[in-house]
Amino acid sequence: MMNHITDRAALVRNRQRALRAPTLFLHETAADEIEDRLSLVNRSFTDIAVITGFPTFWENRLPQAQFYTDDETLAISEGSVDLLVHAMCLHWANDPVGQLIQSRRALRPDGLFLGVFFGGTTLHQLRSALAQAESDISGGLSPRVAPMGEIRDLGGLLQRAGFALPVADHVQLTATYPSALDLMRDLRAMGEASALSARPRKPMRRDVMRRACDIYADSFGHADGRIPATFDLMMLTGWAPDANQPQPLRPGSASARLADALGTKETALKD
Repeated sequence: MMNHITDRAALVRNRQRALRAPTLFLHETAADEIEDRLSLVNRSFTDIAVITGFPTFWENRLPQAQFYTDDETLAISEGSVDLLVHAMCLHWANDPVGQLIQSRRALRPDGLFLGVFFGGTTLHQLRSALAQAESDISGGLSPRVAPMGEIRDLGGLLQRAGFALPVADHVQLTATYPSALDLMRDLRAMGEASALSARPRKPMRRDVMRRACDIYADSFGHADGRIPATFDLMMLTGWAPDANQPQPLRPGSASARLADALGTKETALKD
């Protein structure tokens, strides 16, 4: 049975609440990165799908696309699109490999997958401050910030999902805020408040919150009194397999020596 890290009902509520006055500057950056990558592909796409929890925003950036929610089972027909963008929601997936497999199946042969989501060191300052404050005051720890995928593992996820020519990279951003409370308000306006299944159901105690704000400012604060918040946008690129794609050569099949190509002398290693 799948271990459900994310409470889907809470995630949907968080997103609906955020739509009242959304703060989507990170979606803007994510959309810019997607457009930059598409500009480097010498292809035109006729059938585009976008998986997102914020379709209204992404409609303005990819108006020709069809939009789908990031449900556990994606509502996209197999082989129906030639471009699929998974936009800013894979970090909440209970089964990220399953999402990637479904995305690959939705693509036609040689179709392109582009994914962007939070990972890496995202919100590491907040995670550290909350953990230290709760440990200091109540003597325990509660899960409050979602776990984040590491860049070294993401290419492997694409391969496991059956993508060809997988590439994983990331873009690191730093936003600054007057206080940790202002950061947490922004996270709510992004729809990124905690939706962990194991999250505490009661509001955080005020003394814990005050302590967390103090730790954040003392440990990470700038000289001007503002605090930084790190966001790592993880970028995934992969292609649905096709016989016409470039294939790696078999080991030992090279017809030229690397030393000759580099114009250098080859030195044999001792046994």
